[in-house]
Amino acid sequence: MQKIELKGSKREVIGKKATKELRKEDKVPGVLYGGKEVIHFVIEEKQLKGLVYTPNVYIVSLDVDGEKFEAIMQDIQFHPVSDKVLHVDFLQIFEDKPVVIEIPVVLNGFAEGVKAGGKLTLEQRKLRAKALPANLPDTLEVSIDHLKLGDSVQVGELSFDNLELLNAKNSVVAAVKLTRAARAAQQSGEATEE
Repeated sequence: MQKIELKGSKREVIGKKATKELRKEDKVPGVLYGGKEVIHFVIEEKQLKGLVYTPNVYIVSLDVDGEKFEAIMQDIQFHPVSDKVLHVDFLQIFEDKPVVIEIPVVLNGFAEGVKAGGKLTLEQRKLRAKALPANLPDTLEVSIDHLKLGDSVQVGELSFDNLELLNAKNSVVAAVKLTRAARAAQQSGEATEE
């Protein structure tokens, strides 16, 4: 999995007033939990752009006043009007403990059903996976070559090495749906046969 580096500094004062002052300086308060102690820190908003505004998922190398931590972004809060980042939570990860994270899905191939006039839909852009940090892939690649009209790929049909998918087994990842044009062509084909 790709890594991204962020640098922050510890927050001594925690509270609404101190947080408002930080946000005026284009800084974002954050929390790192999951380790021995909870660490409150502050980070510059521009550092978060590469982590937040991308479909990719990253392991974060977080440097807080010289102390280094490996973490994943667990939660983020945005301002309801301006979409500025208000707060970010990170979960510290360890090499020997499994991590639960959402990983983007990438479809590979060209479905037979699309050639026949169907429409391919990606129902789930990300899937929840559980694995050790060393085994986390950048993307989950799903082959769709075998999909005919009306077929779908469900989570239960997928398997990846050293990785457990946590979504419901019957939830659909991708499907080839019958379009109006394909349905009309199918009906006119049946009418000419009669």
